[in-house]
Amino acid sequence: MNNLQLFRFAQKLPLGTRLFSIALNQIAPYFGSIRAHVEQLEPNYARVSLKNRRSVQNHLQTVHAIAMCNMAELAGGLLTDVSIPRGSRWIPSGMTVRYLKKAKTDLVAEAKTIDIDWSQASDVMVPIEVRDVNKQLVFTAQITMNIKHKKR
Repeated sequence: MNNLQLFRFAQKLPLGTRLFSIALNQIAPYFGSIRAHVEQLEPNYARVSLKNRRSVQNHLQTVHAIAMCNMAELAGGLLTDVSIPRGSRWIPSGMTVRYLKKAKTDLVAEAKTIDIDWSQASDVMVPIEVRDVNKQLVFTAQITMNIKHKKR
């Protein structure tokens, strides 16, 4: 069962998306450091939320820049994982970020792609926007994903 199938199954259960998020943190433990919640997942779209709590804050009591990078990579990686053809692989090979505002509230990261041909082995750019509870854009990322396909 792939991540998309697991997520769709989890959505049908009470607290299912929370359980999916916890299980994901067991597979990729570094993502567990921010305790993000995968709210929505489908090909070409992922939405991940993050609570602003002490463990993700910097010395200014705002969400730390690296916590936002982590949530962006989680959203972008999940989007890529459920969008590529079966048997393909991916790895992030670069990330460019912009910090636009202090992140003082809970956050939502949205990764959305349009017009990407996932069947091609290449580098693709996955854009991610992070907004606060007031829908203000606080952070953006462009993650370069290196897509490879199994040789037949």
